[in-house]
Amino acid sequence: MSASILFDAAVLRSVPCIVLPDEAGYAEACTPWNLAFPLHPAAVAVPRSVDDVIAAVTAAARAGLQVAPMSTGHLASTIAGRLDEALLLRMSELTGVSVDPVARTARVLGGTLWRDVVAAAAPHGLTAPHGSAGDVAVAGYVLGGGISFYGRRHGLASASVRAFEIVTADGTLVRASADEHHELFWALRGGGGSFGTVVAIELDLLPVADVFAGMLLWDVAHAPTVLRTWAAWTSHAPESATTALRIMRFPAIPELPPFLSGRSLVVIDGVILDDDATAAKLLAPLRALAPELDTFTRMPAAGVLDIHMDPPAPTPGVSDHAMMSGLPEEAIAVLLSVAGPGVETPLMVAELRHVGGAFDREQDGALRRLHGRYALFVLCAAPTPELCALGEDVTSEIVQLMSPWANGTLYSNFAEGRADASALYDPAARERLAAVRDHYDPTRLWVAAHAV
Repeated sequence: MSASILFDAAVLRSVPCIVLPDEAGYAEACTPWNLAFPLHPAAVAVPRSVDDVIAAVTAAARAGLQVAPMSTGHLASTIAGRLDEALLLRMSELTGVSVDPVARTARVLGGTLWRDVVAAAAPHGLTAPHGSAGDVAVAGYVLGGGISFYGRRHGLASASVRAFEIVTADGTLVRASADEHHELFWALRGGGGSFGTVVAIELDLLPVADVFAGMLLWDVAHAPTVLRTWAAWTSHAPESATTALRIMRFPAIPELPPFLSGRSLVVIDGVILDDDATAAKLLAPLRALAPELDTFTRMPAAGVLDIHMDPPAPTPGVSDHAMMSGLPEEAIAVLLSVAGPGVETPLMVAELRHVGGAFDREQDGALRRLHGRYALFVLCAAPTPELCALGEDVTSEIVQLMSPWANGTLYSNFAEGRADASALYDPAARERLAAVRDHYDPTRLWVAAHAV
């Protein structure tokens, strides 16, 4: 070990929340949600207060290390292999939610998960623009934009943010809003993590106590009919309906319920923000396909966190993604040829999320809108290095085959490979983001999932 590394270690050891590789707790603190991409940073910090964050950031800068903020590690693939000279800032212990039911807002601390926000909002007849999984952290989700099952009516979740509290590269705590540090506020609304560590967020809640939501499920043998019907249905569905379609293959394991274990299925799930009669009329063409399971009903808004059946615990997986301009018959045929009935494939999920609507309307943020009508996401389980490599090949090939109907843009929260900024933001936004980073991070301290 060189003298400079010894000196660096001494600087880091002076901060109680920082753990080095030879100390207890290091491996646990570094473990990401996506277990396929283990992380090996120079050190890891687990702050429990804003003062801890400031101390850790300041020490890392003094030691000559970069800083990589992370709450859960769903996008661990984007930073794996880039942390040899970085401090991993694990925000998972800096959590908390306070709700103002009159203003319909919430203030959440930097590592807070969506399920905790939803639970805090529910007693007030409110909910939040969360994603499909409750164990995703609010900060990373809104920094990437945020696709929710309320989004075709309400837009990207980043548009709901009123203010960010952020620790910048020089250890300063800054509040960014429409009235303070506006350029930074603009950049953080969908522009990623290149500007600092978010320690708190104030966001608008939705006045929704209960929703018409659920899923429809068929054996994969019905995928050709279901996919074609859903594609036609989404072409004229109102903005009140935000749904997804997935072709899914489950292993035969006892942890899964019998209706999933060892089966290949096609599933449609989502939310319809209408009264029951209107929603039932809208769903009629899909229900006419006689699903073997139909859970669509009026439910408390908190129930939306469960309908997508995301894995309940950290899981190894590899994926790829594209934004689709449409789903013509040729695109449907290609997707069925690689994911449909009778296909032998390690693919676990081929998913299409219906976007458009308010997702496609401009907001004041770095991610102004989502381009495209569908977000394609394909996933393989990756419990071993060999299956990880195979999954990367399979998912990449599927996205390539679907590329004739893709528009060349990406949604950063679905891009688990390092994406070029040109695929994430338009030229004017990229130039503006670069200027914001030059101002707030001139030394390039931050390691972001997708750098600008």
